[in-house]
This record gives sequence, structure tokens and C-alpha cells, in this order.
Amino acid sequence: MSLAPVVRDDDSAAFFDGAATGTLMLRYSPSSGEWSEPAARLCSVTQADDLEWRAASGRGELVTWTIKPGRDADGRPAEDAVIGIVETAEGPWLTLRLPDVAPADLRVGLPIQVDFVVPEGGEPMPVGRARTSEGAPRS
Repeated sequence: MSLAPVVRDDDSAAFFDGAATGTLMLRYSPSSGEWSEPAARLCSVTQADDLEWRAASGRGELVTWTIKPGRDADGRPAEDAVIGIVETAEGPWLTLRLPDVAPADLRVGLPIQVDFVVPEGGEPMPVGRARTSEGAPRS
């Protein structure tokens, strides 16, 4: 699986610092008690402007998905990409590649654990891995 590298900035530094240790960081509003996605500038529920970074569980469930066909590159066939929308246990939805989930295993409610991969020359990027009943990602 190839991912284009991303570069951190001041607004995303806490997210990538957490990702480097395998921790999903989400935005949290202390005044409302609501969680928001990492890119949020205001609370996505109340529009409060007091967001701070907090460690999240990294657990969620698959809401929906799509299969993005791979494009041949340099005469080599490319793998299709499974991309899912995952509702985190805290509430926000994340769009994640699901690199190890077979299309036949996709279903609404599939338990997902956020994991991280590091593309060459970039920061750790979140991906989703199917969880076993014990909670660990399937290997």
C-alpha cells in the first residue's frame, strides 16, 4: 500500500506526535464534553472554540466503505484500496484506508482499531485494522 507523505504544521503537530507513539489524538471541548475530528477548529457539535488535543481509544466501528480500483503504474498492476468511514468510540468519524481487510469481510459494525503506518518521507498516517473479539488488531 502506498500513501503520499504528509508534512506536519503547528496545528497538526500534536496529532503527529501522538501518532508517532501509536496514539490516536482527537480534538475535545472541555466546555461541552464533546469530541471532534482531528482537523476541527471548532467543536463539531456545539461550535465551542475551546478545543484541545486528547488521546482517544483508537477503537471504532465501520459505518460504510468503498473500493478504490488500483491504477497500473509502470506496467505493474496496483492493488485496489479499501477505504472505510469509521465511527470512533468517542463519536467522530474518520476516513481511513483499511489495508488488511478483505472486501469479503467488510460489514457495517465491523470492529476497527486505528493503527499507524509511516510512508517514506512522511509522518505516521492512520489506517484501520479489523479487531478480533479480544480487541487486538488481526494480524
